[in-house]
Amino acid sequence: MATKRMNILVYSGMNIVILTSFVERSCLSAASLRRLLSPAYAVITVSGDAIIKEPWTASCALLVFPGGADLGYCRTLNGEGNRRISQYVERGGLYVGFCAGGYYASKRCEFEVGNQKMEVVGNRELAFFPGTCRGCAFPGFLYHSEAGTRATQLRITKESLAKGSIPELFRSYYNGGGVFVDAPKFKDHGVEVLASFTDKLAVDAGEGSASVVYCKVGEGAAILTSTHPEFSPVNLDPNIDEPGFAKIVETLKEDDQQRRDFLKACLLKLGLQVNQDQNAVPSLSRLHLSSLDASDTLHMMEALEGLITLQDGEEYIKDENDVFHLERASKWSPTSIADALPSIPHSLIDSQKADENDDQDKIIDYNKIVKRLLIHDQRPPESKETPYFNHHAYYANLKHYESQSHNSDPTFGRSLLYGEVVTSTNTMLEKNTHMLRCLSTGFTATATVQVAGRGRVIRHPMSLTTQAPVVFLQYLAALAVVEGIKTYDHGYQRVPVRLKWPNDIFAADPTDVTGKTFVKIGGILVNSHYSTSEYLSVVGVGLNTTNAAPTTSLNALNPPAPFTLEKLLARILICFSTLYNRFVHTGFDKYFEDLYYKHWLHSDQIVTLEAEGGIRARIRGITSDWGLLKAEELGWEDRATGRLLTLQSDCNSFDFFKGLIKRKV
Repeated sequence: MATKRMNILVYSGMNIVILTSFVERSCLSAASLRRLLSPAYAVITVSGDAIIKEPWTASCALLVFPGGADLGYCRTLNGEGNRRISQYVERGGLYVGFCAGGYYASKRCEFEVGNQKMEVVGNRELAFFPGTCRGCAFPGFLYHSEAGTRATQLRITKESLAKGSIPELFRSYYNGGGVFVDAPKFKDHGVEVLASFTDKLAVDAGEGSASVVYCKVGEGAAILTSTHPEFSPVNLDPNIDEPGFAKIVETLKEDDQQRRDFLKACLLKLGLQVNQDQNAVPSLSRLHLSSLDASDTLHMMEALEGLITLQDGEEYIKDENDVFHLERASKWSPTSIADALPSIPHSLIDSQKADENDDQDKIIDYNKIVKRLLIHDQRPPESKETPYFNHHAYYANLKHYESQSHNSDPTFGRSLLYGEVVTSTNTMLEKNTHMLRCLSTGFTATATVQVAGRGRVIRHPMSLTTQAPVVFLQYLAALAVVEGIKTYDHGYQRVPVRLKWPNDIFAADPTDVTGKTFVKIGGILVNSHYSTSEYLSVVGVGLNTTNAAPTTSLNALNPPAPFTLEKLLARILICFSTLYNRFVHTGFDKYFEDLYYKHWLHSDQIVTLEAEGGIRARIRGITSDWGLLKAEELGWEDRATGRLLTLQSDCNSFDFFKGLIKRKV
């Protein structure tokens, strides 16, 4: 079986150098790439441990190493980490190294030779560029400083960049990068010079003055840069106490469109699907809190009363991660709700406008933005208030499915938090623990757009309190999703969705006529807090219902009729409520085992257990006590030896497409 490469992984190890303008380089790189590559790809950060231990290669479209310090990369990844990176690229993967990532991926690094305090000299394991990266190209570099920063001019080799709008010259952010020595001489090794410095260099560059190179590596490729074409000047603080820095920022702003065009052209050269739109990230919308029974909303507000504070006559909840400004729908006229302006103190309004409406590439600190929470204490929102989510249709479907359920105590989804544009529904519940403790079991949050969400799928977190083994919550949620899809209505039982252990939702790729290719369309994320002898859990359910990128969607699987978000959410919640209430009384009994095995992909699958010395084993199921994966060891000619092994989901990762189970610890 094969999988689509849908992830852009940006390295964010502990050795990334932090800019004095407060933004990590990895965050700058990830944000810039996310604007250019979404929704075709999911841009996420990845740690050194994940590079070494997780099965990331099959789904990775591009691996990115941002600026920082290349010695930190070496300390973490020399050996196994670099072996996996090299193998990934040689087998068709893509790599981009900005600044330190360029030094790191060259055959030899020569940095500040002769400077006793900063000299770094040595060969490097990746060697995508088969020569030396020598720096600093310009003088003045200091760690944790903008002292060596300049807006250096680059000349583009337009014949090497055949796609996109390509500038001839542009000025790019520089701070400590090197020059790729003798780059034109390596043409026969698959090296192309994409851009060159025009300013006089402080080091010997040999032939040429290459600042950006393309390197063919086996079946894959790498682009290495000396500067930071991914840095938008809007994210640089011109008020930093460094002589001339404000002028540098202004200079970079003048060439920002050319910078963006060059970066797009580089990504297109790697064969990536680049988003040509330049729409800014939308501003956060108002949150709407409602219930199937309005009295439940009143009871919820009574529970939250101890958290409410008054400021300028307005109600606020100030929790650990977010500040919520409460507005009561009962105090407004029905015709004014949709158009009313938020009543927020002027200092908060000014801060929010400055953060949200500056520039399309601006990285917004959403934690600083006050979230407006409209309490619908009499009736659900009307469609004109939430045009992308029909609350009346949702609650009608919830009541319909409840009437068909054998569950005597349906609780999930009866109270709902919705926002058209939010930060992350998971974060709003999980990180605001004071408010979370006041919410009843089954409280649900959903959104149309998440600007800081985890991954590329819409999540519907639910809060619950339980003393049962929390590991089973991911299994129950996964079952609820698949059962909810297949019992959505008549004829939907044939929709080809399956479960991958322990918490992923997969679908048959509709573009593969053989039916042998599966792609991920959803996943489960459970976060639990232990408090007063109970686990307080947030179950995040992500499911790609309508968006065909980056893999596929439910509506692309040829259902009898398109899924609607309101009806599907109601169906999944009723399925989860039924499963959860049974589980509390019976545990993960044979009923659950049979249901789980009916939908999963792994029956009798033969895998390799890396943590057990590479032995082969056949998957036999999961244990009913703690949800461990059961595998039977295989010997000669794949005959069973009788030895049974159990594997924890939080200590092992399952590369289903390679049949490989790797230990995480």
